[in-house]
Amino acid sequence: MTIDIRQASHPEAVRRYDTAQLRRHFLVEDLFRPDAVSLTYSHYERFVIGGAVPTGAPLALPCPKPLGTASFLERRELGVFNIGGPGLVTVGATHHRLAHRDALYAGMGAGDVAFASEDPADPARFYLLSTPAHAAYETVVVPLAQARTMSPGDQATGNRRTIHQMIHPAVCRTCQLVMGMTQLEDGNLWNTMPTHVHDRRSEVYLYFGLAADARVVHLMGEPTETRHLVVADGDAVISPNWSIHSGVGTRAYAFIWGMGGDNVDYTDMDAVAMEALR
Repeated sequence: MTIDIRQASHPEAVRRYDTAQLRRHFLVEDLFRPDAVSLTYSHYERFVIGGAVPTGAPLALPCPKPLGTASFLERRELGVFNIGGPGLVTVGATHHRLAHRDALYAGMGAGDVAFASEDPADPARFYLLSTPAHAAYETVVVPLAQARTMSPGDQATGNRRTIHQMIHPAVCRTCQLVMGMTQLEDGNLWNTMPTHVHDRRSEVYLYFGLAADARVVHLMGEPTETRHLVVADGDAVISPNWSIHSGVGTRAYAFIWGMGGDNVDYTDMDAVAMEALR
């Protein structure tokens, strides 16, 4: 197989990027192709970002050469979210069922991984995010109903939303991977505003739940040198440690956020004042 490699970019270089360059370095498209596993390797936190859509036989998670290991989970941990129809994730010899919007955490050394759909006519769409690991923790399924939730924002500011913390210290043990899902309420368009940066970790956003004619404008860049990406359903954005990460949609949407870095404290962030944005 082939894997897309994304190098890290210095913020001073990004100031000079045009739209095509921004998209080439930070936007991950075509993650969800039928009967395929699509992978992108980012040098930010050594993320592996992927998608798997099994419509026939189960799809095995390959171990691409850039990982330098004999198997994918030999020195890594993995988060899987299902944003499609019900499906199965096999880790080692154990089959785990994931309904729509359920998640799974697989620890280092857990074994080979494969993906299958219960109904090929309504295939699962598995979103994958992986980081290097230093310890082996239990493989856990986290149903959406068991997530740790909070509902910040306000209708008056257009950012009323529910945050579901799923692969999170309050739910399961991990080395550095922290993931969850945010759903905006109808009539709300903004996420994570006022915005922030967190120099101690990088992040990946996967936007989904968008109609074919809907888009999200993802804001990125240094607070005083903001840039933007126009993203569609199923697109992911790599957010470096030095970048803000916020978005506004043409209608309500959902996104999966995933972080890796020095700590797993969800609240570890440096707020950016509105008047500082440029």
